[in-house]
Amino acid sequence: MTDTKSNDQMPAYSEAVKSGLYAKKSGLTGKYDNVRRLWEDETTREYLRPHLQKLIERCRQSMRRIRILDLGCGSADGYELLAGVRDRDANLQAFEVDLLSPEVLGLYKGVDLNVDLLRQASDLYGHNPKMVFEQADFTAGLPVARDEEPYDLYFSSFGTCSHHNEDESLIQLLTEIAERTKRYSVVHCDWIGRYSYEWQSLWTHDLAGNPNMDYVVSYIYDKAEREARQNELQHLTLRLICRKEAEAIVAEAGRRSKTTIKPLCFYDRSVFTGRHMDTGDYNPRALPIRNAVNSLHEMNMRTDLNTLLVDYVPKSEFPFLNQYYEHLAACWNYVVQHVAQLLVLFDEESRQFSGPIPEPPVACPSPVRTALERMKKVVEGTGWYGRGLPRENIIEQQMGYALRHVVTELQQGQGCGHGLVGIFEIEKA
Repeated sequence: MTDTKSNDQMPAYSEAVKSGLYAKKSGLTGKYDNVRRLWEDETTREYLRPHLQKLIERCRQSMRRIRILDLGCGSADGYELLAGVRDRDANLQAFEVDLLSPEVLGLYKGVDLNVDLLRQASDLYGHNPKMVFEQADFTAGLPVARDEEPYDLYFSSFGTCSHHNEDESLIQLLTEIAERTKRYSVVHCDWIGRYSYEWQSLWTHDLAGNPNMDYVVSYIYDKAEREARQNELQHLTLRLICRKEAEAIVAEAGRRSKTTIKPLCFYDRSVFTGRHMDTGDYNPRALPIRNAVNSLHEMNMRTDLNTLLVDYVPKSEFPFLNQYYEHLAACWNYVVQHVAQLLVLFDEESRQFSGPIPEPPVACPSPVRTALERMKKVVEGTGWYGRGLPRENIIEQQMGYALRHVVTELQQGQGCGHGLVGIFEIEKA
């Protein structure tokens, strides 16, 4: 038997490294960090789920499959987000729980202006005959042919609608969507929130005079690389928007199309956890809360809970926003500090708390109480387990979900998050 030398084995490992599949990926930074995957995507899915369910059922009753147009699809991020929407009514024994299953999808069409992103999307999904990608500028009108069948879901994600720097182009797009709808469609609009704490320096009462922001794509790099690349960073002009402005745009599109475009919901996404909390590009007082939350969800990493505390600094002449943020920060911080107390009080040997657990204040809102109750059960149920790093890999992750629950339940859909999302329906007799 021939003895194989170790050096002869090395090319196989080198090839694996070059493929990128051996890369040690982290969820602490980058486009697809932990907050993106476990907070932002999941929040969008949560709000979209009931409306997507209704849409799919309507298509089923019409004996056809759903057609989706993704406006600003990028590298098919929108499809991946939609494909991850789960049927929440599925029991624990069910295996197929995706709403957008292959037999439900008739066509997904993604359009984008960037050729590189479209090439990446095609590389990932071009093998699927029910998925097509086309280059088009959706700010210049609805990118569909005259003889093209209407779509059921018109979808945008992660601030895509803010590429409409002038309201007129978005009004025209929504007008065309309404006019092309035969019976029923759902429109998912995603903007950059005007009143995110990330860019408190840009807050204004002059909505008409200050519609856009110079958005710096600096967040994909860590702090050292951001500073080194400062003169190379790409800039985007993006429309800031609040709910009042969004409602006016949609109402005008409805008036022009002589169709009712009904708002189903508005929600703020990424309050306190937007990408520019960590960069401080627009608010020098912002703390890197997103990085701290990313740490909560990172396997085998123990988080300094003090880095999660929000120190909100109010801005004069914005009493409504200050009141909202002060209250949310107090709720957020109370959950953080309460969990820290639970960890101190829990005795691993006796598997119980060594002292009384403080009762929350009388004014503590229901979502916070729910979060506290869940975290008590998590610490009590897993804190004694010495294997597998229970704090790092169970308790902290569940703490992240508890904080996500609090923020999601207390958001007001006014443009106070990194993203403001509106979901609308168009129904014709």
